[in-house]
Amino acid sequence: MMSKKFYITTPIYYVNDKPHIGHAYTTLACDVMARFKRLDGFEVKFLTGTDEHGQKVEKAAQVAGTSPQEFTNAVSQNFRDLTTQLNFSNDDFIRTTEERHKLACQQLWRILLDKGYIRLDTYAGWYAVRDEAFYTKDEIVDGKAPSGAPVEWVEEPSYFFDLSKFQDKLLAFYEANPDFVAPASRFNEVKSFVKGGLRDLSVSRASFKWGVPVPDDDAHVMYVWLDALTNYITATGWPVDGAFGNAETYEKLWPADLHMVGKDILRFHAVYWPAFLMAADLPLPKRVFAHGWWTNEGQKISKSLGNVIDPVALSEIYGLDQTRYFLMREVPFGKDGDFSVQAMIQRMNSDLANDLGNLSQRVISMIFKNCEGVMPALPVSPSPEDNAILTACDALLDQVRIHIDQQSFHEALRSIWDVIAAANRYVDSQAPWGLKKTDPARMQEVLAVLAEIIRQFAILTQPFMPQSTAKILDQLGVDEKARGFDTLAGQVRLATGHVIGKPEPVFPRFVEEEPA
Repeated sequence: MMSKKFYITTPIYYVNDKPHIGHAYTTLACDVMARFKRLDGFEVKFLTGTDEHGQKVEKAAQVAGTSPQEFTNAVSQNFRDLTTQLNFSNDDFIRTTEERHKLACQQLWRILLDKGYIRLDTYAGWYAVRDEAFYTKDEIVDGKAPSGAPVEWVEEPSYFFDLSKFQDKLLAFYEANPDFVAPASRFNEVKSFVKGGLRDLSVSRASFKWGVPVPDDDAHVMYVWLDALTNYITATGWPVDGAFGNAETYEKLWPADLHMVGKDILRFHAVYWPAFLMAADLPLPKRVFAHGWWTNEGQKISKSLGNVIDPVALSEIYGLDQTRYFLMREVPFGKDGDFSVQAMIQRMNSDLANDLGNLSQRVISMIFKNCEGVMPALPVSPSPEDNAILTACDALLDQVRIHIDQQSFHEALRSIWDVIAAANRYVDSQAPWGLKKTDPARMQEVLAVLAEIIRQFAILTQPFMPQSTAKILDQLGVDEKARGFDTLAGQVRLATGHVIGKPEPVFPRFVEEEPA
């Protein structure tokens, strides 16, 4: 039985619109982590899903002339479809309208109430429907929320959660867990927000009905963030004694290893969620990572500008794995980044077609042509050049693992591509095409060394480009059961003596069509 587990979550996506690049980016980052951990011998739970309650959804359904449930059924399906279209490997897809989730929310509410952290009072203040968030007078600028969303003055009975009681506890927790939030700049923002003083949080609404009913008080529904955040624990089988309870999966999975979120919702995940869990005496997640936003050719992305990037369209134009690679490589993960067509084509043609694609195509073609299609054997006495490139390749797994555990995906890829560059220099210096006439035995050794390092590159980049790397490994004749990370770092070498077929290019160059 696997002793190592890894539980990773995306935020659950709000169903008032169709998926865009931001949704794809977060889920892709989680997919890369999940695939990496599985290949590294972990038992993984990778959760995504949709957040379907709140005033915003109720209003959107009214505009669409349908019921909130029918509206959420349709939009939620778009997000489920995205997981297939972009080849995401999530193990579960949760919807907040599911019965398992409503029961978990109500159980959490009862615990908070029983422990004396929830009380009935009256709420009066500024509320932004678009953000599903309350704002103080100091945060309102020119009649709008910090996000730019319009606000309205709300006065209604409301249940309150005693968030103010958790200020010191949260600060102590942050101090004791310096890696709880990343990047560090975002953690500093969280700490300064908490140090600035926490006000008690309105956790119910009585002015609309589309939400999880508050237990024993049908006049109220739960505030959408208390409802939404609970999904992470619902999916583990909590509460264990409930109708959907599973003590074994809960004990195994919780606390989550990583909540991946966009920077705009960090406060909910790094302040409110830990406070709810502390209040309920439940373990806190190990880490929250807040990534940046994309712009499009230097412009902020917005529906009004008509420059929303459709991730499915990108993958159809440029290729699915090419799109996945670009999104993980182009921008330091955690910072804001700009999407441009030129940058995309540059990455595809330089990194993929030239560096990795050309290397694998050249080498496998030479083996097919000059070794009668039989995979040659590695040298018994490797040259210093052979040893240098093999050693560099064998060292990659440890380097990449460190970067992945820090969610530094761009650095993981950069370290792999540094060795791919060294491999291309090795090809040029060894010139196996010349050795064919002068020293055919040495030619076979050089090609075997190259085939082994291509095998390692392909295995290591599987989390980023699963379909393309599978094609390279197929061409090398690597057994499907021998593609885990336990075959890297010199633990195993490429099998030899088997016959390979004629290779097909995996990363063709992208040529822009000339305008008519």
